[in-house]
Amino acid sequence: MRRPFLLTLALIVLASCRGESDPNVITASGYVEATDVRLATKVAGRLASVNVAEGNRVAKGAVVATIETVDLELALRQAQAEREAAEAELQLRLNGPRPEDIREAEAQLRSAEAELAGAQRDFERFEALFERGSGTTKSRDDAKTRRDTLKARADAISQSLARLRSGFRAEEIDAAKGRLASVDARITQLEQQIADATIVSPVDGIVTEKLVEAGELLAQGGPIAIVTDVGDAWLNIYISEPDLPRVKLGMPAAVVTDDGQTRNGTLTYISSKAEFTPKNVQTRDERAKLVFRLKVGLENADMLFKPGMPAEARITAPLGEGK
Repeated sequence: MRRPFLLTLALIVLASCRGESDPNVITASGYVEATDVRLATKVAGRLASVNVAEGNRVAKGAVVATIETVDLELALRQAQAEREAAEAELQLRLNGPRPEDIREAEAQLRSAEAELAGAQRDFERFEALFERGSGTTKSRDDAKTRRDTLKARADAISQSLARLRSGFRAEEIDAAKGRLASVDARITQLEQQIADATIVSPVDGIVTEKLVEAGELLAQGGPIAIVTDVGDAWLNIYISEPDLPRVKLGMPAAVVTDDGQTRNGTLTYISSKAEFTPKNVQTRDERAKLVFRLKVGLENADMLFKPGMPAEARITAPLGEGK
């Protein structure tokens, strides 16, 4: 008659050591963690505003901070003006010379040739006087200089007229296209920098750290704040080796806070490596020296779970499963 009694007593003690009333439920306590997103500026500059404080909830896309953009906007306006000039230059080369430009160049050439002819006659006259001994060297040299200057001018106008008549070369058109493309690239870069001067939250979350104040001068990559994505929260728990075969990825779990609120969770990670029991975790089996870490993904649309919060996970895993 004593054997059934001893067996019953042993089962009660075992259940007490496991700390659970239902042997088909694995219960483990742990702490909530969530993904931290570090916000930083992509552009250097003075911080114009910081729109959040620690503990604030922020929505995805909400403006967290702004960088002053006065210099960038001035550079953008200058680049836009350069673009207008570059576009006009390209259009001129694509269209070719205007008839009136050619007529004007022809008139300039006729005038230059007439002046050159007069200068040539003057030089010949002063040269003849010099050879007869009635002229001076200076007069002859001055006439020669004037003739040579007018000849160089007439030659330059003649070359310009020839270019006008033949139109622009392909390489000149390509060069104009290249200048326009270069200005367009600079405009795109400046517009992107101005857009990047507005720092927004990429996630719905809570500001857990504010790292700067308005007025500070920041380098590119300077930190702004840390936003914790509580929508991507999980509970870290640890179980002993005997319970490991009973759990599978995707298993549902009930997660209970210290104040008794319950939310659904899903087993999303099972460690394949044993580790020593963390100091801040109480295992179900106090005799266990090695445990396995599990992650329970949390449904946290209402942001009930916050990083560092203790909670308990209850996973229904009937004895004998996994064997």
